[in-house]
Amino acid sequence: MLPEIVVQKLESLPAEPGCYLFKDGKGRVVYVGKAKSLRSRVRSYFQEGSSDERYFVPLLARTVGDLETIVTASEKEAAILEDSLVKEHQPRFNVKLRDDKSFLCLRIDARAPWPRIDVVRRPTPDGARYFGPYPSATSARRTVHLVNKHFQLRTCTDVDMAARKRPCLQFQIRRCLAPCVYPVDGAWYADQVRAVGLFLDGRHDELSRELDQRMRAAAADLAFELAATYRDQLRAIDAIRQEQRVVAVSDADRDVVGLYREGDLAELQVLFVRGGRLRDTASFPVKGVEMPDAEILAAFLAQFYGAGGAATIPDELVVPTLPDGAAGVAEWLSERRGRACTIVCPQRGAKADLLALANENAAHAFREHRRSRDDVDERLAQVQKRLRLPTLPRRIECCDISHLGGGDTVGAVVALLDGQPDKRRYRTFHVRGVAPGDDYAAMYQVLARRFRRGRVARDAAAGEGAASEAEAEGARERIEWDLPDLFVVDGGRGQLHVALSAARDLGLHDLPIVGLAKEHALPGVAGRPDLPAVGPVADAAQLVDRVYLPGQKNGIPLSPNSAPLYFLARARDEAHRFSNRARERLGKVRRLRSDLDDVAGVGPATRTALLRTLGTLEGVRAASDEALLAVPGVTRRTLAALRARFPPRAPVASVEPPAEPAGLPADGTCANQKDGSSVEPL
Repeated sequence: MLPEIVVQKLESLPAEPGCYLFKDGKGRVVYVGKAKSLRSRVRSYFQEGSSDERYFVPLLARTVGDLETIVTASEKEAAILEDSLVKEHQPRFNVKLRDDKSFLCLRIDARAPWPRIDVVRRPTPDGARYFGPYPSATSARRTVHLVNKHFQLRTCTDVDMAARKRPCLQFQIRRCLAPCVYPVDGAWYADQVRAVGLFLDGRHDELSRELDQRMRAAAADLAFELAATYRDQLRAIDAIRQEQRVVAVSDADRDVVGLYREGDLAELQVLFVRGGRLRDTASFPVKGVEMPDAEILAAFLAQFYGAGGAATIPDELVVPTLPDGAAGVAEWLSERRGRACTIVCPQRGAKADLLALANENAAHAFREHRRSRDDVDERLAQVQKRLRLPTLPRRIECCDISHLGGGDTVGAVVALLDGQPDKRRYRTFHVRGVAPGDDYAAMYQVLARRFRRGRVARDAAAGEGAASEAEAEGARERIEWDLPDLFVVDGGRGQLHVALSAARDLGLHDLPIVGLAKEHALPGVAGRPDLPAVGPVADAAQLVDRVYLPGQKNGIPLSPNSAPLYFLARARDEAHRFSNRARERLGKVRRLRSDLDDVAGVGPATRTALLRTLGTLEGVRAASDEALLAVPGVTRRTLAALRARFPPRAPVASVEPPAEPAGLPADGTCANQKDGSSVEPL
C-alpha cells in the first residue's frame, strides 16, 4: 500500500512538463525522472497492468515513502533539471554510465596572452573554448601530446611562466617557443592557437589548406625554417587523415550512437564523424540496467554531452531509438551549442548504414569485455584450485606493516576486485601500544581491528533479513567492511599464524587466509622448500615466492608467470606501496607536530597566535601571565593548561669564584714550602 501522503500527491499532480523525485521512507531520493505531463507519467507507475517492464517499478509501491515534483516551462528545461538532480542525488535506480565524475575536456582560452591547453573535468561558461568530451584520460592526454608536439603551444602554468628565468626542456626539444623568456611573435602564436582549434574540431581539410598556403608563402619569403615547421604540421595531419575512414558523403558533423545489450548488461558505442570521416570511437559499458533502451540513451545523452562545451555537440545525433523527451533533449543541446542539433533514428539509407556500423562495434566491444571477464574468471579459478579455496576469490585483501626503525608503525589493508584495485576498500591503521619493531604484535592489532569490523558487517547483513532488500543493500554499502573471499598476509609461517590467531579469536574460522613470502631457493632445488639456502650458497640462490597455507608446514612455490602469483603479488605490492605512503604521511605529521598540540584547549589557531606573538616554546614558557592572556584565544583555563604543561624554569643561582688564599705573592710563587724552596708559576 502506498503511503497516504503519496496518494494525496498523486491526485493533485499537474498536467505540465517537469521532473519527479521518488523518495524512500528515510527521505533518500531513489529515482529521478522527467515527463511531458507529470500527471499521466507519475500515475502510470502505480497503475495495475502497466506495460512498464523496468525491474524497479514493482518495488516502488513498498519503497516509495514520499513524492516530489518540480514543474518546468518546457521539456527542454525538464531535461536540464533531470541531469542536475541525478548528479546531485545519485539515485540508485537511475542509469550511471561510469561513476560520479564528469568526462574530460580540453580547454583553450584565446583571450590569455599566451594560450595553452588545459585538461578540465567540469567546463564552465567562462568564454573559453572546450573540446571533447573524451572517453578516457588516455585519449585526452594523447591528443594534448600531439598538439604540443606539432604546434608548440606552451605547457607550463601561469605561475610557472611568471617565475621562470630560463627556458625549460620543452624549448630544448623544440616543443615550445619559450614565450616566458624569449620574444615571440604574438600574431604567429595566435595563428597556431587557431590551427589547434581547427585540429581539435576535426576540420582537417580546412586546416590543411591554410597550412599549405602558409608554407608556400614562407618559402617564397625565404623563411625556410618556418616553412619546414608548416611542412611537418601538414605531414602530421595527413598521417591522421589516412587513419580515418570515409564513412559518409556529407561533410556534416554527426555522432552515431550504437547500442547492444544482453539482459541487464549493455554497451554503448559512439562513432565521432567529422567532415564525413570517422575521427574516433568511444565505448561505454553499462551494468545492472533493466530499463528500456530509450531511457538508457536519454541518460547517456544528458551525462555525456552535458559534460562538454558547445564544440562537443555535433550537427546531428544518430541513435537506434529516440530517447525519452527527444524533442526537449534536442532543444537543450541546440541551446548549448548555439546552432541547431537534431536527433534522428534512421530506418534506411546511408545513416542507417552508419547506425548498423555503430551497433556492430557496440556488439564487438561487448564481446571483448565479456571475453576479458571470462579470462579473469578462468585465472581466478586457477587461484582457487591451487590454493584449495572454497569459493572463487573475486575479492582479495592483503595486509602489510610498515615502520621506520620501529617508529611510525602503520598497518595497511588493500583490496583487489577481479584483479583490479578496489580503492574504496583501502584502509590504514595507526598501531599503538606495541613495542618498537614487534611486527607480529602490530599485525595482530591491525588484523584484529579489521576482522572485528568485518564480523560486525556480516552480523548486520544477516540480521536485516526481515527488512527490505533495498535497506539491507544500503546497510552493506554504508558499512563496506564485509570480509573478502581470500585474505593474504605478507610473510611466511609466523605472519600466517598471527593472522589465523586474530581471525579465530573473533570466531572467524572459515575465513581463507594464506601467507605470501619471498624466500631464497637453491639453484636447481626450487621445488624443495625444506632445503634452506644458508651460508655463501645463499648469495647465489634465487628469490622465489611461496604461499603458506594453514596446517601445512612447507610453502607452495609459485611459477613466476602463473595466474596465482600474478594476483597475490599484485595485492602484496599494492599493500607495500599503500603502507609506505601511510607511514611517510604519519612521519611527516609527527615531524611537523608542536608540543603545543598536546595542551588541552590549544587548537591550531591558538597555537599559531602563540608562536607568532612569543616566537618559540621557550618564549611561551618565559612569558608572564599577562603576556599569555594578551594572546588571542588564550583564556584563564588555557593559561592553567599551559602552565601545567610548560612550567617556568627556576632561575639558576650565580656561583662566585673562590677567593685567593691569603699570603699569596703577586708573582704567584709560594714561599711556604717545607724545604724553603719556591715554586715557579705555571
